[in-house]
Amino acid sequence: MRPASSSAFRPPSSSRGGGGAAVALGVAVLLGSLSLVAWRQARALEVLEQADRLEREVDLTRAEVEELIARIDRLGSRSRVVQQARERLGMRMPRASEIVFLVLPPKEVLP
Repeated sequence: MRPASSSAFRPPSSSRGGGGAAVALGVAVLLGSLSLVAWRQARALEVLEQADRLEREVDLTRAEVEELIARIDRLGSRSRVVQQARERLGMRMPRASEIVFLVLPPKEVLP
């Protein structure tokens, strides 16, 4: 018998080294895909947090607008205006003797 040569136990030349590169490429693609998914999830969470923050800002602004409208209504009420006119300006309702009616001459009608 002949001694077995080492070439009989060698894998075919087409599979030498090619399998390792394919596995490495597959792992690289998988890691790249996972990184992309993780980045997209993180970005989505950032956008959701920003949307929540803006929603809270809008709610606060709406509450402030409602409060300002109520304040304008209170400040513009007739009872408050009359009270402030008395206190700040010394205004009061005139007595009958203080009321003067002015009679104006009739307007001339143009032909």
